[in-house]
Amino acid sequence: MSDDLLASLQQRIQPFFPGLLGIRLTGAAPDRVTAELTVRDELCTVPGILHGGAIMAFADTLGAVGTILNLPDGAGTTTIESKTNFFAPGLVGTTITAECIPLHRGRRTHTWQTTIRNPEGRLIAQVTQTQMVL
Repeated sequence: MSDDLLASLQQRIQPFFPGLLGIRLTGAAPDRVTAELTVRDELCTVPGILHGGAIMAFADTLGAVGTILNLPDGAGTTTIESKTNFFAPGLVGTTITAECIPLHRGRRTHTWQTTIRNPEGRLIAQVTQTQMVL
């Protein structure tokens, strides 16, 4: 992965919801996407605990980026299914990390699994999503 590709992908997501969340891509390749997110008060559901929807949106963004990196020219993508298991809270003031890997990359659908961890490496959530190739 080149720094130029990573910068281009970050620039592409920045003006939209992922930018509002504060997602920072740290790696992007056709077989692995990584990112980090600093948990801020405005992303919390109760004081100090990251909202589950923010966790899901974090993972959804990485699955979409992974799919984009595997699309044929002229194709697009959209999420058609997502399932999240929550295991631990994301605490305000910490930076959580995510790794997203493909489980399936077909002609019509891609399925990605994202693992989200706290700074100590504890599993916060695992998300499996399916992207449709448009």
